[in-house]
Amino acid sequence: MTAAFGLESPHRGWRVVRLGAIDSTNEEARRRAVAGDAGGLWIVADQQTEGRGRRGRSWVSPKGNLHASALLIEPCPPPHAAELGFVAGVALARAANDLGAAGVGLKWPNDLMSGGAKCAGILVEGIGLPGRAACVVGIGVNCAHAPRGVGYPTSCLTRAGGQAVSAHEVFERLIRRFDEALGVWRAGEEFGRIRAAWLDCAVGLGERITIRNGAGEREGVFEGVDAAGRLLMRSGDGLETIEAADLSVSRPSGAPRPEFLASRAPEGQA
Repeated sequence: MTAAFGLESPHRGWRVVRLGAIDSTNEEARRRAVAGDAGGLWIVADQQTEGRGRRGRSWVSPKGNLHASALLIEPCPPPHAAELGFVAGVALARAANDLGAAGVGLKWPNDLMSGGAKCAGILVEGIGLPGRAACVVGIGVNCAHAPRGVGYPTSCLTRAGGQAVSAHEVFERLIRRFDEALGVWRAGEEFGRIRAAWLDCAVGLGERITIRNGAGEREGVFEGVDAAGRLLMRSGDGLETIEAADLSVSRPSGAPRPEFLASRAPEGQA
């Protein structure tokens, strides 16, 4: 069963459809876009049976966690579409802070970290439609369950002190913060402001990192992101601009050194 309802004024007219179990909220948003939906829509599901993440990886989606996707029709000129991952990241970090979460930060370019482990991910996908373009921004947040055995450390988003945060609470803050961040972004005209806000929450900034891509494995210092959202790493070869890579953040001696995956391409986890 589905239910849709109008939102109060802070949501500025976003529509919300709530579902029980579904294959994927991103896929449902895609179907609705193809069917002619006008956008300005959030799809929220209790559970996903075929949740997906970056590079075709599956996203474990049990009940109790947040699984949500926003459908945007013609949100920006095509060259700016990848910036939506940063817009969503800023919104998600601010929503977490609103709820009293401690020790959260953004992992380049599309993960929310808590306590050195991943607690949320973002997946931005484009949809080609006749005469128009659409984007889906999928967001998955571990609220009740942190999946194990997925190849990287995971955690749940919690308040300072360890108190649980419900999926409903996260979504209610997220929808407001996402709308706010979209307004700041102005369809890409003000990405510099979003970029600055993202860097304020960045994990590993100024630290040593290791990247792995088609060129092999290299180490350097994470110096930020450029005007296009690409990773900037200073190495023995100078300042490198990284379009896409698997990335790990080094830890102080004696501390755990978990591996975290990242890519600038619109392949987060949701």
